[in-house]
Amino acid sequence: MEFKQKSITVSIGGREITFETGKIARQAGGSVLVRCGETILLGTACSAPPPSEDTDFLPLRVDYQEKFSSAGKTLGGFIKREGRPSEKEILTCRLIDRPIRPMFPEGYHNEVQLLAYVYSYDGMHSPDPLAICAASAALVISDIPLLKPIAAVRVGLIDNNFIVNPTVEEQKRSRLDLILAGTEDAILMIEGFADFLTEEQILEAVEEGHQAIRKICVALGDWQKEIGKPKDLSHLRLIPEELTKEVHTMTSARVEQALRLKEKEFREEGIQAIRDELNAVLFPEGDTAPKYKKNDVKAAFKKVQSDILRKMILDENKRSDGRTSDQIRAIDIEMSLLPRTHGSALFTRGETQSLAVCTLGGETMAQRGENLDGELNTRFYLQYSFPPFSVGEVGRMGTPGRREIGHGKLAERSLAMIIPMMEHFPYVIRLESNITESNGSSSMASVCGGCLAMMDAGVPIKRPIAGIAMGLILEEQKYAILSDILGVEDALGDMDFKIAGDAHGITAFQLDIKIEGINKNIMQAALAQAKQGRLHILNKMLEVCPKTKETLSTYAPRIETVMIKPSKIGIVIGPGGKQIRAIIEETGAQIDIDDSGRVSIAATSGKSMERAKEIIHNLTADVELNKVYTGKVVSIVDFGCFVEIMGKEGLCHISELAHSRVARVSDVVKEGQMLEVKVIEINNRGQIRLSHKALLPAPQPAPQR
Repeated sequence: MEFKQKSITVSIGGREITFETGKIARQAGGSVLVRCGETILLGTACSAPPPSEDTDFLPLRVDYQEKFSSAGKTLGGFIKREGRPSEKEILTCRLIDRPIRPMFPEGYHNEVQLLAYVYSYDGMHSPDPLAICAASAALVISDIPLLKPIAAVRVGLIDNNFIVNPTVEEQKRSRLDLILAGTEDAILMIEGFADFLTEEQILEAVEEGHQAIRKICVALGDWQKEIGKPKDLSHLRLIPEELTKEVHTMTSARVEQALRLKEKEFREEGIQAIRDELNAVLFPEGDTAPKYKKNDVKAAFKKVQSDILRKMILDENKRSDGRTSDQIRAIDIEMSLLPRTHGSALFTRGETQSLAVCTLGGETMAQRGENLDGELNTRFYLQYSFPPFSVGEVGRMGTPGRREIGHGKLAERSLAMIIPMMEHFPYVIRLESNITESNGSSSMASVCGGCLAMMDAGVPIKRPIAGIAMGLILEEQKYAILSDILGVEDALGDMDFKIAGDAHGITAFQLDIKIEGINKNIMQAALAQAKQGRLHILNKMLEVCPKTKETLSTYAPRIETVMIKPSKIGIVIGPGGKQIRAIIEETGAQIDIDDSGRVSIAATSGKSMERAKEIIHNLTADVELNKVYTGKVVSIVDFGCFVEIMGKEGLCHISELAHSRVARVSDVVKEGQMLEVKVIEINNRGQIRLSHKALLPAPQPAPQR
């Protein structure tokens, strides 16, 4: 088979992105190499028939892997082969999945697998947005029916100037880290974190990024016309129109009654009862050839629910739980729920609840890892758990899934902007968000609960923040923006928009859109309504916890930092770590030293802390002329004794032990004895001369006769 190599190049932000196919992975349904600078990724797309005839969803699998060899590295652990995906890789998989999934035609249930590999990384051009572009391009030229080309870019903000696809170094100086993806006509996904930017700045950044996305999408669309395979639509399974009408006639009145039940449990029980009766009518016992397929009936029933819920909201401004579109559910907060933790808060909003716990510790508690840019040592991190009982179900337990990692990272980065600098609060901060109930936006409940737990723990946060999830119902020109969405509104609505921050700005925002058609005006209205809801929630939080506790929990370690000269680090550590282990063993304190000479001491008692500081001071302080020290006699020789002061040994000559003549040194001092001495000389070689005599009272002259 002959394969022709084809490529296109698009200039974005002053840098060229090249798409090439026909050279590598030629047997895949679609494969594309994407290059920017010396960063190169491979994106592939393959499809297969549905796993079974009963499949009624899109079985899309997305995997992204960063090869350490791409940066000339290998894994630092015992196992050198890439295996279980890292947190960064899982988050990138989600970034690829979220904008692509809504762009498959309705009724397409074939199995689709998208793979993206980083094969070369130059340390300058980030692979995340390129991975989304690579997956999209592979789909575009394949026979898999993606409705439109998708592209993605990153946007930064440096010195009030927006930068599209900033370099890794530029990202470190940016007040904004925004990745957005979409088609030529609309934005489908936003993932952004900011240093309290305004709603206007966020909208401006989105528009800046969308202009670049349009250029890539137009180029991919032209490329599809040139080399793309015809799209295979033979597997589409659409719901028969007469079935939808029949299900609507049979169930609509009762579905509307059920959807108006305020409590989730009763609402779900009511819907399930209607579903069971519908199946009993359409699939009677003994009927071997039913008129419709069960999956089609299931899909038709879901559409009826969606149509009724949307009509209720658009026509009556009434939601399932009786609220209007801009109302927030009841909020209940309990502080210090767990007495032995360093800080805790139970945050309940409607039927969503987070039990947040804050734990403080020394640097050994930091989250360590590695990626293509080097080793990671994170002093603030949030871990989110979503047990099956939180939604009244039985389910798998084990390592966190992709959803848990994604929700946890969103809450973590929302709160990262309010964490105090290490110089002001030398603690590692670990947050847990234990979701104990869920009915809409548990990630934003994690933001609220996490903020409160830190305040309860005495963390001097820069300022409190809150988070809210927004929804949207859009029918042609008519729309309704929903504040604090329920799970059913997330499932049947058109948008999930999460925003965290305070009255002055936004720290995080995540947007997923299921349809095209959301314009700047709708997004502007959503941001304004979200601000009102966010401030309502924040005020409720401040009523219960107006400020951070002034003292730490009695169970939290005390941490202090001292600075030593970098040249003294080796003295504190000692050969093979012998000295620092001895300090830890003697004092019980935990001690960490970084390359700048910052020594972090964590201790559970004041006595332990003071002793550790004293030892480190004695080891690292410079000996000063004419100053008095108390040191240990470490050895005795015929001509004097050697005394250890400030980690160094000085000679106290036999003539400096007493005013009178000393016949033997051992008559005055013993080895191991503590001796007060004065420094009387430091020569140019650093040798120290000491005197004990200088501290003794001068002998009185003999009385005259």
